[in-house]
Amino acid sequence: MDKKGWTIGPVTYVDRMPPLPMQSLNDKQRRVAEELTNGPRGGVKGPFIPVLRSPDLVDRLGKVGEYLRFGSSLQPRISEFVMLIVSREWTNQFEWAVHVPLALKNGIKEEVIQALGEGRHPKGMAEDEEVAYEVCEELSRTKGVSDTTYHRAIEKFGEVGVIDIATIYGYFVTVCAIMNLAHTPPPADTKVAAILPYPL
Repeated sequence: MDKKGWTIGPVTYVDRMPPLPMQSLNDKQRRVAEELTNGPRGGVKGPFIPVLRSPDLVDRLGKVGEYLRFGSSLQPRISEFVMLIVSREWTNQFEWAVHVPLALKNGIKEEVIQALGEGRHPKGMAEDEEVAYEVCEELSRTKGVSDTTYHRAIEKFGEVGVIDIATIYGYFVTVCAIMNLAHTPPPADTKVAAILPYPL
């Protein structure tokens, strides 16, 4: 990555909202940046780089994200899988690069991730992964969930788990939309192959 931007396939992107210099931060931005640095994220990263321009939003968005990533009712394997589903849907390089290693570490099969990255329906998912996939796929395609899928999800995850899946889905749609708008690059040290945009 150079100062001009970053490239995926044939397209070069310019980071529209790069990190703000510390000396340019106002008091509220500085406080929020320090909280992010001292919290579980360890710094102002990913979506919080552009969102730091709205420090009140960072505060609120950050607390929701912390719950969903570190305190939800779901196994990390399912949470990470939902995060990958959304990052693939939005072709978001940052979230894909961050969450592929975490999904692998938590037990998502490599071939499932590869199929997802290629835009294919993954084969070989565990039953709970398949249910989570169906919930996300239907939310994306129909903006709702069928009775059949809903009841399968309740049986597998309970009401709290189903709410957590839907909220992880919605939260990651939000952060992917922000980063896609801002052209936020993937982490500079990523070793995860980029995902290509879906054909138009």
